Amino acid sequence: MSAHSSPAGQPPWQGPACLGWKRDLEGAVFHLANCFLLLGFMGGSGVYGCFYLFGFLGTGYVCCLMWGWFDACGLDIILWSFLLAVACVLQLAHLAYRLRKNTLPEEFDVLYKTLCLPLQVPLQVYKEIVRCCEERVLTLATEQTYAVEGETPINRLSLLLSGRVRVSQDGQFLHYIFPYQFMDSPEWESLRPSEEGVFQVTLTAETPCSYISWPRKSLHLLLTKERYTCQLFSALLGYDISEKLYALNDKLFAKFGLRFDIRLPSLYHVLGPAAADAGPEAEKAPGEPRARGAPPPAPPPAPPPRAGARPDSGLLGEDSASLVLEDFEEVSGSESFMDYRSDGEYMSF
Repeated sequence: MSAHSSPAGQPPWQGPACLGWKRDLEGAVFHLANCFLLLGFMGGSGVYGCFYLFGFLGTGYVCCLMWGWFDACGLDIILWSFLLAVACVLQLAHLAYRLRKNTLPEEFDVLYKTLCLPLQVPLQVYKEIVRCCEERVLTLATEQTYAVEGETPINRLSLLLSGRVRVSQDGQFLHYIFPYQFMDSPEWESLRPSEEGVFQVTLTAETPCSYISWPRKSLHLLLTKERYTCQLFSALLGYDISEKLYALNDKLFAKFGLRFDIRLPSLYHVLGPAAADAGPEAEKAPGEPRARGAPPPAPPPAPPPRAGARPDSGLLGEDSASLVLEDFEEVSGSESFMDYRSDGEYMSF
């Protein structure tokens, strides 16, 4: 240690009043402690940055304590190093507790990374959404029904996590629901918060499924309080419903193999399971008048007939899993899309 004198009347800016310098350097522990302190003060922000910071600082203060105990033999150095090392250890324990407390279950963590992280949804907002469903994951066995047509009330909103669900109506297959899609988004959007209703389709699990479910009242309360969460659900539900509509459109085709777009105005009436009831009406010749009161006004001239005949529907491979367009009823003063060669010809007319 260096010998020095510090007169009480000497100004501090006149330099140190050391009478002699110690020629021997301090031990390796002293220099190691300073290296750890230097690395600690280079830490960044965030949770893991704080782990880095207090980890290196705590190690550096422990080295200082060892240096004060074995080399410097100073009680003040030992006490201060001990207090600072304990403070760093307590801070590390607090960070570990917070990190463990904020850890999500595996299913919800995967859901956040798949559905919400690409949309840059804050983790705190996602945790509020998860708390609304009580962090419970529900399951469905194979061929177990989630909802029955005309019986199950619409009192919740569910999101499929794994498996595959079949949607049908009157025994007619409509489409599938795959993981990370809402199971009842059309039913949710069809009712106001004060209204009640029942499912118009049947949802059946084709494989073992897991899903989460939000109670209707609790979720409406959350969406009322949090505007950002309301906008998030509005975007997710809108995208989900559009995906279901396009899935239905993929299953919709005419007997002669032409796929129709659900956005075309001519596609206004689809006969599904009730098509058999309209058999005698559909089998009438095109020139035979329909028994509907007053005859409609004369339609405009029809376009020239197509060169090729339409193939028989039995050659197209139609099955019961597809929605077949059995008939298009003519609207007075308009032409059917089936009389045109292409979408552009129909739209230009």
